[in-house]
Amino acid sequence: MNKLRRGEYHRFEADGAPYVYLVPSAAVFRLDGPSVAVLDALGDADIAPDALVGSLVARFEEPVLKNAIGELLGARAIRSVAAPVEIATPAPPKKRIPLTTLVLNVTSKCNLACTYCYEYGEDRVVEPSKKPRFMTEETARQSVDFMFAEAGEQKTVHLTFFGGETLLNYKVLRSALTYARERAAALGKEVDVSLTTNATLLRDEIVDWIVDNDVGVTVSIDGDREQQNRHRVFHNGKGSYDVIRPHIESLLTKHRRRPVGARVTLTHDNLDVIGIFRHLRGELGFWEVGFAPVTTSWRRDYAIEEAGFEQMLFAFQELAREYLAFTLGGRHHGFSNVRDTVEEIHKGMSKAYPCGAGLGLLGVATDGDVALCHRFAGSDSHKLGTVFDGVDHSLQDDYLVRHHIANKTDCSQCWARPICAGGCYHEAQTRYGSTERPNLHYCEWIRRWTHTCLEVYGTIAERKPEYLRQFEA
Repeated sequence: MNKLRRGEYHRFEADGAPYVYLVPSAAVFRLDGPSVAVLDALGDADIAPDALVGSLVARFEEPVLKNAIGELLGARAIRSVAAPVEIATPAPPKKRIPLTTLVLNVTSKCNLACTYCYEYGEDRVVEPSKKPRFMTEETARQSVDFMFAEAGEQKTVHLTFFGGETLLNYKVLRSALTYARERAAALGKEVDVSLTTNATLLRDEIVDWIVDNDVGVTVSIDGDREQQNRHRVFHNGKGSYDVIRPHIESLLTKHRRRPVGARVTLTHDNLDVIGIFRHLRGELGFWEVGFAPVTTSWRRDYAIEEAGFEQMLFAFQELAREYLAFTLGGRHHGFSNVRDTVEEIHKGMSKAYPCGAGLGLLGVATDGDVALCHRFAGSDSHKLGTVFDGVDHSLQDDYLVRHHIANKTDCSQCWARPICAGGCYHEAQTRYGSTERPNLHYCEWIRRWTHTCLEVYGTIAERKPEYLRQFEA
């Protein structure tokens, strides 16, 4: 008789109930008593169905056990040993994926000299002398035309302005936005516009333009005065906190139509995640706060090491528990790292690629070269075309094949791969010299963080399922 074997899953508990996260489908499955017993009895062995039922019939009725086995087979938590194992084959999508987000690097110049910036030293992927420092209005307009052409039938497209310090090229931002809105109206589409800024140039005129044009804003900031001034300094070494704080307060007071987020770069010497969150969310009033470890070579003194990742995880978990309490109480919390992962879990995301880079998202350099994403904008090695001539789809397809998770052998047995898919390409390029490598230095971190988010998700699903409907639109 054909035997049964465990499938690919990760077990966890939420709100006191047992669950499995099913790796092939990225589904979350709540277990009842008989299902728990079947999985426990099966373990890592291969057992015939009758023998499995026989080992548990003293605790549960036979029809109940057979029903549990049938449900677990249907969910692929267990499988027949004789059944063929599905093996992912790296291949480009059968249907061309439309562009949903275009990031314009309108300038590579910045008025800050952040010590950890990936524009400098061995962390660079672009030679600074090869590209103009500012995008022209003509290139920006051509980028908008390129965006709508690549978007296909997409009703809404997202245009993001990035830098350097984005607002150093404010003139081009204004003209590009005006043109994008005109083209969207003519094409019967909508364009959503956002920008990232270090907040040093958020004078009243610019804030009013942001508000009047409903532009989404993310502010790069690392915490309070001491934390911000540790790395985010002007070229003369002076800290930036006292310059940006009044600008941020003005922006948050005036810009009420869209939530304004803060984006924090964590370093070896700036890991007070909870303190930073309290300051940015509670004191300054950002709607949400997101954290990311610095992208850098392991040789740098500000690179986060193993103990630092452990400290970061502990703080993330504490904020995740707080996020859960706020959510169950009907209050907004603002920790975007857990919210983003909960959304991915709810949508059942099972990624072949870690992000939309090279797929639904592309980055444009100051001269109009098109790259995988904004972090590679200007890198000839990661170029996919130009906004003038379009995307070279043979290059894009080759990229998609080479970067498919099935080609990352280190990821093949990891239960968290539907969420992670190997991690950020730019991080891999910086750490390992190739975008094709998985980010092995934080694999265990990702698994433990995903486990925490599964616990949060399961508890919300049990006790406040209506909260999850926002992710279904």
